[in-house]
Amino acid sequence: MSDSFKQLSSAMADASSALDASLVRVEGRRRMPATGIVWSAEIIITANHVLEFEENIVIGLPDGTTAHAKLVGRDPQNDLAVLKVEGGKMQPATWGNDVELRVGNLALAVARPGENLQASLGVVSALVAGARKKNEGTKKRGYRRGMGQAFVDGFVRTDLVMYPGFSGGALTIGDGAVYGLTTSGFRGDASIAVPVTTIKNSVNTLLTHGKMKQGYLGVGVQPVRLQENTATQLEQEIALLVVSVEKDSPASQSGFFVGDILIALDGEALENVDDLLMALQGERVGKTVEISILRGGESKTVSATIAERG
Repeated sequence: MSDSFKQLSSAMADASSALDASLVRVEGRRRMPATGIVWSAEIIITANHVLEFEENIVIGLPDGTTAHAKLVGRDPQNDLAVLKVEGGKMQPATWGNDVELRVGNLALAVARPGENLQASLGVVSALVAGARKKNEGTKKRGYRRGMGQAFVDGFVRTDLVMYPGFSGGALTIGDGAVYGLTTSGFRGDASIAVPVTTIKNSVNTLLTHGKMKQGYLGVGVQPVRLQENTATQLEQEIALLVVSVEKDSPASQSGFFVGDILIALDGEALENVDDLLMALQGERVGKTVEISILRGGESKTVSATIAERG
């Protein structure tokens, strides 16, 4: 065995060991247990789909003892759930910065579906971002997709093998820090990790509100291709055409009309319906946002206060 290969092998084993104290077993379904990552002394995050019941959830701790946890809240869209162990004294994981992830990175999934750690090795095969974010390097009215630069409800695709019970485990790139939560709960993608940025947003919302807040604007929209000169000016080819405005909604109160074209919300480009839905989630509920629109070919900015969907 060459020295370099031996060193790499030892580094991966060390990375697994570094996570030992911060990974727990989660017994929240009838079949095989899953894994959870310690967020704080009393808080655990795991995959939403592994929790078939919400009471009598048993946590297997690294020292071999068990504790009971209660469900704080769920984020089904990102397959995340937050659990609380009252009076817990668990050791939080070290969290990495997911913008450091690169396609081709060696990826190590570490889990505790039983009493001991298990690991699976692969590579980061894709970084998939969700909502668009304003690129600060573009000109004043330019909006670009933040692919590979920042995650908003995005995910990390890997080629590692997700063994039974690995959902809710940790993804690391060899330094012992957690860069994502592994899950096999997404349709059509067996090896996915939810990145740290998304985890932090969801956990903070669930700890504060107990649920994921979904904003409500009150418009029906469909994608529309912008005219060439407008698309060049905005560096954005697709936007959202307003096809309906609900009565007494935030949109109607802010003066939106059928035929308006939504370009961006607080600097985040709106190119499909999912962009708008994601932009309305979480902490924007109850806040006033600035929406860039085209009305009769003229650029305008409209302020709207986002309501919470009932």
